[in-house]
Amino acid sequence: MFSNEVLLLQKKCMWQEVNNSLERTFIFNDFKQAFAFMTHVAFIAEKMNHHPDWSNVYNKVTIKLNTHDAGSVVTEKDHKLAAAIDVVFNQINKKV
Repeated sequence: MFSNEVLLLQKKCMWQEVNNSLERTFIFNDFKQAFAFMTHVAFIAEKMNHHPDWSNVYNKVTIKLNTHDAGSVVTEKDHKLAAAIDVVFNQINKKV
């Protein structure tokens, strides 16, 4: 289960617009859970033909979204993918 400190950090780590990108960091219990999240997001991104810039270190996944075809700025496409990513994150958290 998530500790209270991690839950508080998650609440603070919502999507933010930084340098023409939507950015958010997700924290999981372990690498396996983080990788499962990335796998789910990969299928959604592929279906939407909109692929994130992301990184993973152990239990932390950082995602940056912007639309290259629009000049590398944040568009509605990014907000839709961010919302879909949030759904995946919430589903994975319900399983713990």
